[in-house]
This record gives sequence, structure tokens and C-alpha cells, in this order.
Amino acid sequence: MNKDTVLKEFEEFVNIVKRLRKECPWDKIQTHLSLRRCLLEETYETLEAIDNGDMNELKKELGDLLLQVVFHANIGEEEKNFTLKEIIELETKKLIDRHPHVFGDLKVSGHEEVKKNWEKLKKNEGRKSVIDGIPEQLPALLKAFRIQEKASKVGFDWKDEEPVFDKILEEINELKSNIENGAPHEDTETELGDVLFSLVNFARFHKINPEDALRKTIKKFKDRFHKIEDHARQNSIELENMTLEEMDEIWNKVKNTN
Repeated sequence: MNKDTVLKEFEEFVNIVKRLRKECPWDKIQTHLSLRRCLLEETYETLEAIDNGDMNELKKELGDLLLQVVFHANIGEEEKNFTLKEIIELETKKLIDRHPHVFGDLKVSGHEEVKKNWEKLKKNEGRKSVIDGIPEQLPALLKAFRIQEKASKVGFDWKDEEPVFDKILEEINELKSNIENGAPHEDTETELGDVLFSLVNFARFHKINPEDALRKTIKKFKDRFHKIEDHARQNSIELENMTLEEMDEIWNKVKNTN
């Protein structure tokens, strides 16, 4: 598909969204706030398609994400706050400014140096802290990962794995001690948070995104639990009447075949 065709298709898409905004009763009443849920859901559906390696579904979900961008741009234009043109211009400028190794004369040794320069450039844009710029709405595991990642870029990090793992054991022991001593619920909650934070740090140290790792484990759990439900249905057994030992037996069979 040539450039003119893509531009024509995009223009038609934008016009369709504008028409829906004018003529569809549901689209008419939407706001930036009311569309937050849609944007979040479409983002997670896109991630699910990526996790499943489903390129056909990914194509569809990226289209849904594009709809959200154009829809918000349309509302911004109606309210005279910003336009789609301004969104594109700002993003284009940011990409050029933050890639001096591509659009300028800066020389870099590899991707790690690119990431460090990216953070420096963002701070030069007016951010007061190295760990600024992380959305409050991010899932907690991912948010912890990004904060640690940013802090590590200025040297706030261990040099090898041993103290990272020792920190996990230290936090687990503190959690265990809290529980054994009957500490207040809030204190135990805090200690559990420390355990999770230390696990995220360990994941980051091994270049594992904890959010991705946990999503994979959740999917694995769902798949195995569905097998237990299948067994119950096939044998006309109420799931609630199965013992834990019976469930564990099926679970381990599924686990050993994976």
C-alpha cells in the first residue's frame, strides 16, 4: 500500500469517527473521562493478543486502540483544547528530539546507552526527579518495575545477584515474623508489599518483566483449573464435592504433560 492510499484510508477513518460523534447517540455523550475504561480495556485486549501470538487479533485490537486516539482527538478539537494534527506534530517532534543518535550526530554504543540518554533528555524537558513520569494508574507490579529501572540508571542498584536475592529472603523473614507475632494487619500488608517489591527487583535484575511473568502464570493457572472443571463435568461430579487431593491429582497430571 503506497503513502497516498494510507493517507486516504486514514482520512476516511477520521471522518467516520467524526460522523459517529455527531450522529450516534452513544458516541455523542462520551467524554475523555467516560472513555477511560474503553481505552484501558482495549490496551489489555491488545496485550492479550500479543501474549497469545495472535497476529490477526492483534491487527483488530490495534485498530481499536487507534479508534480511541482519534476519538479523544475529536473531543479535544470540539472543546478547542487540541487537535489530531497537534497530537501528531508533538509526537513527531518528541521522537526526533529524543533520538539524536538517529536524527542528529550523537554516537551511541548500544541500546542501554540509548535508554540512559532517553532519561536524561526527559529530565532536561523539565522533570524534577529521575523517577518522575510514571503514570499513577499503572498496575503496581509494572509501576514498581519502572521506578526501579529508572533509579538503576543513575547507579542506585546492586552490582550482582546475591544481595538482590538476600533482600527477598530478608523481607520474607520479616513478613513471617510479623504474622507469627500477631502484628497489626496494616504492618503485615506493608511487609507483604516489601516482599513483592524485592521480587520485582529480582525480576528486573534478570531482565524479566514481572507483569508479563505474572500474566503468563495466571494463564497457566486458568488452563490447568479448566482441566479440573472438565474432569468434573465429564464424570458428572459437582466441583464443590471434589476433595483437594482429587483436584491436586488432576492438576499434577496436567502439569506433567505441559
